[in-house]
Amino acid sequence: MPIKRYKPTSPGRRFMSVSSFEEVTRTAPERSLTEHIKKHSGRNNTGSITVRHRGGGHKKLYRIIDFKRNKLDVPGRVAGIEYDPNRSARIALIHYADGEKRYILAPLGLAVGDAVMAGPKAEVKPGHSMPLANLPLGTTIHNIELKLGRGGQMVRSAGGAAQLLAKEGGLATLRMPSGEVRRVDIRCSATVGQVGNVDHENETVGKAGKSRWRGWRPSVRGMTMNPFDHPHGGGEGRSGAGGHPQTPWGKPALGYRTRRNKSTDQMIVRRRKK
Repeated sequence: MPIKRYKPTSPGRRFMSVSSFEEVTRTAPERSLTEHIKKHSGRNNTGSITVRHRGGGHKKLYRIIDFKRNKLDVPGRVAGIEYDPNRSARIALIHYADGEKRYILAPLGLAVGDAVMAGPKAEVKPGHSMPLANLPLGTTIHNIELKLGRGGQMVRSAGGAAQLLAKEGGLATLRMPSGEVRRVDIRCSATVGQVGNVDHENETVGKAGKSRWRGWRPSVRGMTMNPFDHPHGGGEGRSGAGGHPQTPWGKPALGYRTRRNKSTDQMIVRRRKK
C-alpha cells in the first residue's frame, strides 16, 4: 500500500499525496449493505453546534459494518476489498456459507479468497474474531469490545493495533495504540491482526479544497479575533495570547484533562500521558 505522489503541476498538487489503492478490488459497494445518512454538520439533536468547523463535504453512502462479529461458527470467504469514505481503514466484503453478506474492517494481509470466521472455535489468523480468553498472549488485535455484546469500539482506524499482555481474574490487560494499558472483560471479543491501510498516516492533504471534500471547514485563529470573540483576541498589531492557551469559552487548551468517568478509572492501568 504505497503512497502515490504527484508532480508539482500546480500549487495544490506540489505536496499532495494519496493512497495508491492497490489493495482495493471492488469499486461499487454492496447495495444491500449501504444506507443514506443525513449530514449534521457538527450539530446535536437541538440544532446547536457542538463540534465547530464541520460542514459541507462530498456526498457518501454509509457502509453497514459488522463490528459485533456475532455470526458465530459460520465460515465465510473474502469476496472483495473496498474503499470506505466513512473511515480511514479499508473494508472487506464477506460472503458466508449460509448466503449472508457482511462488511468487516479489512486487517493487514487479508486478501480475496481468504477464509474468515468468528467464535471461540476460530483459528488465530488475521480477520478471525474470538473472545479475548481464547487468544494467546502477545497477539496483535483490533476492533475490541469494551462492553460484552456491544460490538468493537476500540482500535478501528487505519494502521491501529493493540496487544494482549496478560489474562488474570476474568480480565485481560491490553496495550492500546496510544500507549495506554487498560483492562477489559476477558469474555469480550476482538479481531486478530492489525487494521490495514497502514500508510494512511503518511498521506498529505496538499490543498484546502481536499479538506472541504472531507467535511472540514476553515478554523480561524483566536489571536486574529477581537477580545469579545476570543480570550486570545485584541492587542495592537500581532500580539500573543497574553496568558495560557484557552478555548473560546476560557477552558485551558493544553494539557487540561477532560475525562470524567470514575466508573472505568479502575480499568486503566497506565495512562497514555504521564
